[in-house]
Amino acid sequence: MTQASVPARRGSREIVNPDLRAAAETYPHLRLYLSELPVDLEEPTYVLEPNRKNTKPGPRNLIYPVPGGLFTHILNDDEDARDYYVAIDPAYLVDLTSVISHLEKALLDYVDELEGTDNDEEKKEVLLRAAEENLKVVSGPSTRGRKRDEDDIEVTKEELEAVKYLVIRDKLGLGLLDPLIHDPFIEDISCSGIGNLFIEHKVYGSLKASIIFTSTEELDTFVLRLSERIKKPVTFRNPISDATLPDGSRINIVYGNDISTRGSNFTIRKFTAVPLSIIDIIDSGGISYEMAAYLSLCVQEGMNYFVSGETASGKTTLLNALTCFYEPAAKIVSIEDTPELQVPHPNWTREVVRGSMSGAGGGDSGVGMFALLKAALRQRPNAIIVGEIRGEEGAIAFQAMQTGHACAATFHASSVEKLIQRLTGSPISVPKTYVDNLNVVCIASAVRLPNGRPGRRILSISELIGYDSTADAFSFMEVYHWNSFNDTFEATGQMNSYLMETHIGPKRGFAPGDKRGIYNEIYKRARLFERLHKAGRNNFFDLYKAFAQAQRQGAI
Repeated sequence: MTQASVPARRGSREIVNPDLRAAAETYPHLRLYLSELPVDLEEPTYVLEPNRKNTKPGPRNLIYPVPGGLFTHILNDDEDARDYYVAIDPAYLVDLTSVISHLEKALLDYVDELEGTDNDEEKKEVLLRAAEENLKVVSGPSTRGRKRDEDDIEVTKEELEAVKYLVIRDKLGLGLLDPLIHDPFIEDISCSGIGNLFIEHKVYGSLKASIIFTSTEELDTFVLRLSERIKKPVTFRNPISDATLPDGSRINIVYGNDISTRGSNFTIRKFTAVPLSIIDIIDSGGISYEMAAYLSLCVQEGMNYFVSGETASGKTTLLNALTCFYEPAAKIVSIEDTPELQVPHPNWTREVVRGSMSGAGGGDSGVGMFALLKAALRQRPNAIIVGEIRGEEGAIAFQAMQTGHACAATFHASSVEKLIQRLTGSPISVPKTYVDNLNVVCIASAVRLPNGRPGRRILSISELIGYDSTADAFSFMEVYHWNSFNDTFEATGQMNSYLMETHIGPKRGFAPGDKRGIYNEIYKRARLFERLHKAGRNNFFDLYKAFAQAQRQGAI
């Protein structure tokens, strides 16, 4: 596994941008990287924080900082649909192979101490101390390119810092993947076999990393080490592994070219420490103020809803954002295959599927969604959130709705019609007369916007009304719709919402004939979202606290 450098010929240049110049003076690896860029390449634009609003049309050539003293260079590739993603870390500073080899031997004296540690932080302290005790710092310029003999373990101060970074990265981190894991703007990292890694970036879309696997053997070796690092080793007998990384990111590994013709592959779905709030989704254009207000009312009043769509359409993002609007005193139980949801409520029970260990030589039959959902019904929750309904647990979820539990879930279907077909068909097999317990369906999708850029939009919000057994037909009505022509949202059910008038309005004390009252609630809340957006109050947890306080005071 190698990190390809940008084709370059050395040439000194003065850095014009003062922010970029200051960063280069502070971080030697950035300074060296910039000095080796092609002399005919313009100086990269320095962006303190990538944002859709500060992206410019045309070829990309920009650098932004990543936590931990790292940097990322986004560079246009005229010959490919994907631009380059180049991670700039201290490993770029100098070839330290021989130094690392010396340190590896020295670490044999620290084995007992490392095995006696309880966590990665303690291991990190031992590794850093080992580097300082076994490498002699000398003054002078960088020894880049110098041949080191067996007894030569002298390094400059800059090189010592680079060695420390490399040891922690490779012993406790994920090697060359570590800078990508630290980048908060990356959503997905995928390896499809031999060749480049591919990245889905929150701002810059689909990119190809400068990290390249050049052979099947190299890729297999890396995948084996990766699986051992996450404590879910793969073998020829058990070639598939799903796990959660220490930071909460999801990883799936497929090992061996007998089941993957291009070689081993893996995919990492990055974890976000602070999830996107409904204001963030509004800011990205994914939903309108009024739609957000409508959904927040539905959640607050205990309506059952599904967010449906294809993979990577933003289903879980919206599902998570809407958890802010459950009553602050509610007990919430979430059930997931791999933990992604981050519910802000203190009384939150998080349950995760446990896979069978029988294939690895154990006798454990595992605990699936179905069993967890049945157990959740005994825990007296106010709301149950299912990460994704795909099988028999769907019927249990509808039984929970039938008994008065508020339920929410994600689902794989591209329309309300297809969602109903999947729900009532095998293997989910929800009785048709139960389907109208589901109140709201949001259809999410990754789309091509009118300006040609990719985006995520809520295509529609629909209300399920009922099932006509005589005609064997379901009735539902669309209340909001995305207009793909001009990227706007239309209130197709304006002043004509079955759910608002027959369920939510009466719950909030409005008389059956007082239609205007409940719709004024939506408009008032939409204006509140607009004010919060303009004030920049978009933090997920801060938004929860604000709404929790307003709900306790009866203001909303």
